[in-house]
Amino acid sequence: MNKVQKVMRDIPAARWTALLLLALAMFCSYIFMDILSPIKDLMQSTRGWDSTAFGTMQGSETFLNVFVFFLIFAGIILDKMGVRFTAVLSGAVMLIGAAIKYYAVTDSFIGSGLETWFNNHLNYIPGFDELGISPFYKGMPGSAKLAAIGFMIFGCGVEMAGITVSRGIVKWFKGKEMALAMGSEMALARLGVATCMIFSPFFAKLGGTVDVSRSVAFGLVLLMIALIMFIVYFFMDKKLDSQTKEAEEKDDPFKISDVGTILKSGGFWLVALLCVLYYSAIFPFQKYAVNMLQCNLVFTEVPADSFWASETVTIVQYIIMLVVAATAFTSNFSKKPLKQIMLVVSCIFLVVYCYMGYMRQSAETIFAVFPLLAVGITPILGKIVDHKGKAATMLIFGSILLVICHLTFAFILPLFKGSAVGGAVVAYITILVLGASFSLVPASLWPSVPKLVDEKVIGSAYSLIFWIQNIGLWLFPMLIGKILDATNKGLVEQVNSGAITVEAAATQYNYTAPLLMLAGLGVAALILGIILKRVDKKKGLGLELPNITEE
Repeated sequence: MNKVQKVMRDIPAARWTALLLLALAMFCSYIFMDILSPIKDLMQSTRGWDSTAFGTMQGSETFLNVFVFFLIFAGIILDKMGVRFTAVLSGAVMLIGAAIKYYAVTDSFIGSGLETWFNNHLNYIPGFDELGISPFYKGMPGSAKLAAIGFMIFGCGVEMAGITVSRGIVKWFKGKEMALAMGSEMALARLGVATCMIFSPFFAKLGGTVDVSRSVAFGLVLLMIALIMFIVYFFMDKKLDSQTKEAEEKDDPFKISDVGTILKSGGFWLVALLCVLYYSAIFPFQKYAVNMLQCNLVFTEVPADSFWASETVTIVQYIIMLVVAATAFTSNFSKKPLKQIMLVVSCIFLVVYCYMGYMRQSAETIFAVFPLLAVGITPILGKIVDHKGKAATMLIFGSILLVICHLTFAFILPLFKGSAVGGAVVAYITILVLGASFSLVPASLWPSVPKLVDEKVIGSAYSLIFWIQNIGLWLFPMLIGKILDATNKGLVEQVNSGAITVEAAATQYNYTAPLLMLAGLGVAALILGIILKRVDKKKGLGLELPNITEE
């Protein structure tokens, strides 16, 4: 017993420090993942990326993971080489891909011989074109093609990082607060989305001139920091193994045949399909959410000499957002009356943040509230799953909220287009609830995987889930872009004829059809959640049971 007490993962400060390193790395990667999402309109006006080009590029992130099966290999690498090696490798791969994407959107690329080459090539990919899954198409801007290649490489790294972080949390928190840890990691990572929404337009418009490459450069620097976080974690994890006398490479070596045992699990397939439906209804939406708000809310130009148009207000608003997140999160670990005080402070600062977003007339800062409610309730959800169970029930509840939110965006929000205040209020509430619904996934779904598969193949199990998930993350951004162009043919024709400017067209799309598609994914997730709960009850998978059995 004394030996166990000396192991680092049994020391709360040590295991939560390890979690913080992993979470900060994912925080940085999440920022880069959506770095262009808040500036879709600028990409259209400065680089000529229409909705189809933008959607195709955004969907390219997962192309190699899905169709070259990189994620499967990543899972095998993780199981054979361990968390440390794979974490550092994933950080390096993300950085390489991000550097390529950065060059693609710089002014240096525009007009270069390389741009000419990309404009004239990669218009036909044998096999992939016939199957309708090519990451490029004829007429796709050269900058979008090269950015897509960089994003593919980045996607290999970020998804490898995702499964590595999940495996790392299992390693440090198994038998402890695993759901709370996974939920907390995702909550912090989700703050990356808010950071991206606020600072990507900030850097793109810095100094009164538009340069989209500055936004990507910001993300590139953060990925350098992510790599440093993984390197620090490397040494911390190595010390843990020296204490436990456990080698990262298993005495019982991983075999390809072990994957078959995973695929035979019906519970695993239900969890995997739920994952792809949840993530496909959220992540592709994030890439278009700002533009959707621009098209459905009434915005008036803020005077250039106003405080609300200054660069200072961006920093102030971000600090206020961090206060909201910090007070909401830590209130869960505080006792009365401090808990109540922190909740009041969090609510007051949230109202201030929302007011500032409205005064700035900024769709990006409105959507940036996405993770804030999730940050506050994630510890609650994690504690419930850890101590009470009910993971399958939470997934059902999350699906219901998902459907309600997308239907609200599709039908309720457009009704307030004539009311600036009313539209902003509806948008804020719906976005907060949407973020909260998605917080149910890391708290309930990811901790369920170790209950379904053998410990030595956890890495491969996560990689298979991520691979299936990536099919949706590749498909739906592209589908949204194509559906937008197909259901807004009149607008597209006006742009092509010169009757309306590209800048004006970028904020006039009708998003009803794509939102209905995303709501449909939520309905499918609801059905699968109900089936999963029944299967769990029948086969005793333990999904409704707590993670912590001993206090």
